[in-house]
Amino acid sequence: MKFPKIHSLQEIANLLECEFIGDPNFPVSGMNEIHVVEPGDIVFVDHPKYYDKALQSAATIVLINKKVDCPEGKALLISDDPFRDFNTLTKHFRPFQATNVSIALSATIGEGTVIQPNCFVGNNVTIGKNCVIHPNVTIYDHTVIGNNVMIHAGTILGADAFYYKKRPDGFDQLISGGRVVIEDNVGIGALCTIDKGVTGDTTIGEGTKLDNQVHVGHDTVIGKKCLIASQTGIAGCVVIEDEVTIWGQVGTTSGITIGAKAVIMGQTGVTKSVEGGKSYFGTPIEESREKLKQLANIKKIPEILNKLK
Repeated sequence: MKFPKIHSLQEIANLLECEFIGDPNFPVSGMNEIHVVEPGDIVFVDHPKYYDKALQSAATIVLINKKVDCPEGKALLISDDPFRDFNTLTKHFRPFQATNVSIALSATIGEGTVIQPNCFVGNNVTIGKNCVIHPNVTIYDHTVIGNNVMIHAGTILGADAFYYKKRPDGFDQLISGGRVVIEDNVGIGALCTIDKGVTGDTTIGEGTKLDNQVHVGHDTVIGKKCLIASQTGIAGCVVIEDEVTIWGQVGTTSGITIGAKAVIMGQTGVTKSVEGGKSYFGTPIEESREKLKQLANIKKIPEILNKLK
């Protein structure tokens, strides 16, 4: 997430009421999670296990809960609770905006687009040309939808990421300030849910088609011309490359990559990254030919036991 203007390190430290290490005029242009950071971004880290990863990332400002050596060309914000202060930044730079109309006045809707009754279109939403939005679709703030997109009834675009930190008195949510981006010629079935990014984008690539009841987690990027069948659940921070086919009731773990033109057969649990151009099946996931051989061999076990007797 980029800020509306570049701020100084001193300004951000004042906002958070925290110490800093670095030039007070060091430029701060945005904030992001570690997998999508760029120079000028703030990244937060609150566990020693991940200090080095954050300090060596592309981010040039690190919000951290310990005074450490500052890498050259970077700056530190020292906080007793980086998780809390990252939320403070999100609430400041992308605050919740209530609306009392079905289509926000700040929404932009392209020529030829049809929005059926009982839809909600939030603040600063952009919808392209010749789209059809069927009844009871909810489109949260800042969502971007391209041209020639079809969205069926009951789908929700832009709900919060499922991202929590456990505290002694319960769970503390990491507030979502990202977006959902739907590219041109995408088809989305009924009752799908696509969560926005925490600070970045959840993206559905051009020409991809989603069946009914598909869930896509925060910050996931789905490539072009993919097919995803019903009741599939895709976790957060997943990368699905171009022309992947995913059949029904597939589930994935977070942070994995599915290579281009892979085929994931129904009810598979995608527990790790997999190469493109191959077919996969089962839990834990394996190449489908090998998995089906294993299942065939299991069926022979009673016969083998009888022979041993």
